[in-house]
Amino acid sequence: MIASRLHSSLAGSRLQSSHVTWRGVILTLCLLFALAISTNAHAIKEGDTLNIDSLTTIDGQTLTKEDLAGKYLVVQVWATWCPYCHRQNINLIELVKRTEGMPMQVIGLSIDRKPEAVPPYVEKHDLNFPVAMMTPELDKAIGKRLGIPELYVVDPSGTVVEIGYGEMIDLDIWDLVDYVKPPATN
Repeated sequence: MIASRLHSSLAGSRLQSSHVTWRGVILTLCLLFALAISTNAHAIKEGDTLNIDSLTTIDGQTLTKEDLAGKYLVVQVWATWCPYCHRQNINLIELVKRTEGMPMQVIGLSIDRKPEAVPPYVEKHDLNFPVAMMTPELDKAIGKRLGIPELYVVDPSGTVVEIGYGEMIDLDIWDLVDYVKPPATN
């Protein structure tokens, strides 16, 4: 009787130990998988490079690298359903007016899942800057989104010099003029 209990107890321990070992293996594999995913899920940061070689807008125009050369780019990632994006678009419309004739280009990158929703929005709200759908290449270059709207200021060399997450107030948007404003003379 004692021997049978001892044998049963040892067999149970081996089963439990085997179960714990498999649980450990599965947990380790899950952690490794999560680490592999997270290393690819970077978010672009100030000082990184963001190159836009060619971009087709929702109205069929193509912005080439040559069109954008020598300009500061204000790239906004947004969506038609986002109320914060809408308010920021109003400020970007004003920024375009304030920088007319200066080396600055505002570009909207929509992340809408239904591209057909974007042109009516652009027309209804009179956006005065080019709007394109997010491309897989730019999505990869920008990386993990930390919220929308997201705004990236890219200098003429392609370096990200400023990033704004969430809605920026009007004065912060209008301060972007400082990147292209001629220096004051005394």
